[in-house]
Amino acid sequence: MTDFPIEQLRAQFPSLITPSESGSLPIFLDNPAGTQVPQQVIDAVRDYYIHMNANAGGFFETSRRNDEMVQSVRQQVADFLNAPSPDEIVFGPNMTTLNFALSRALAKTLSPGDEIILTRMDHDANITPWTRIAEDYNLVIRWIDIIREDATLDLSTLEDALSSRTKIVATAHASNAVGTINPIRQIGQMAHAVGALYVVDAVQSAPHIPIDVQAIDCDFLLCSAYKFYGPHIGILWGRYDLLAQLPVYKVRPAKDVPPHRWETGTQSFETIAAVGAALDYLAAIADMTTIDTPAWQHLDGQRLRFKKAMEAIVSYEKELATHLIDGLQNIDGIQVVGIVEPERYHQRVPTVACVHKQHTPAYLAQHLAANHIYAWSGNYYAVEIVNALGYAEHGMLRLGIAHYNTHDEIDRTLAVLQQL
Repeated sequence: MTDFPIEQLRAQFPSLITPSESGSLPIFLDNPAGTQVPQQVIDAVRDYYIHMNANAGGFFETSRRNDEMVQSVRQQVADFLNAPSPDEIVFGPNMTTLNFALSRALAKTLSPGDEIILTRMDHDANITPWTRIAEDYNLVIRWIDIIREDATLDLSTLEDALSSRTKIVATAHASNAVGTINPIRQIGQMAHAVGALYVVDAVQSAPHIPIDVQAIDCDFLLCSAYKFYGPHIGILWGRYDLLAQLPVYKVRPAKDVPPHRWETGTQSFETIAAVGAALDYLAAIADMTTIDTPAWQHLDGQRLRFKKAMEAIVSYEKELATHLIDGLQNIDGIQVVGIVEPERYHQRVPTVACVHKQHTPAYLAQHLAANHIYAWSGNYYAVEIVNALGYAEHGMLRLGIAHYNTHDEIDRTLAVLQQL
């Protein structure tokens, strides 16, 4: 993508232009575990504490400012996800905590013998909340298996698992381990055909591709702001009727309407303010590129700006991912795990996992770290897929691209790995 404003964007991230202790600029390829933040996100936290540091619901100025800010950011998140209403946006400590709350609420509507379908691909934050309620309420867990050759879901096993007893299907939108994008609209249609609810973990897709909860036709979707250049906070979107009816745990004085009935205790208001700043940053990318987005012309305003920005990110990151995957496959001893065919890159995000014939993933990560390149090794809490692919002992090396990475950084990373 020739007009992607990479230098303008990188200049907004202090951590990208601040040398490490050695004097070198670090290369951040640890992005699937959390991204860096632009200056306006940092400023938003500071400004919150100066201008609106108060609890919610008061008659005085700082409290009113706080309430107005929270409602404004809810609207921004609704626009980002194309949700029907800001009242469907729930904030929480992180995706994992929100998913435990969601699973506990849904469990109260189920009966012994009811079934939940999970995948062998997901991060454990979208597995353990469901397996725990299965243990507690005598429910049955069924699994969607992995096709090992390309690390994609075997939907025939979903078809086999679905039945009249299926009440919940929970899958990731994209794999945090190997980058596979799952056909979530198709999965949702299959789930709804038997009367099941569909829960989507969009933590790994939100930084990389446009999300439209109405087009997906899911019932719940979760993501994390710190994966899309914001602070450490989780987000739950749910259909308003379900958010209003489900039996959630809450204190008696708390409002019993969505989203408040889901938000236990005092929220981290300063991080909510920072979510708004992160979304302002993303929306502005739309004004800096000329990408055409005919698929989103039914939208307007901020919703269209978000989709344009994300489509520009898709195009730029695809170039980087192509360069990285091609380069890795040309290094003796390295095997890329997952989708590697360029014509199938629309089926993956730029999270690239690999293994080496001679060196452990931990050794590779240490070698990269010694050269100021930050990457993760192990299972990244994606226990099921690492086991299914046969890498349970050591896991894999994960190189996760974000839109602020550059071609030069990919070249430097490949050169360091070539030294092995």
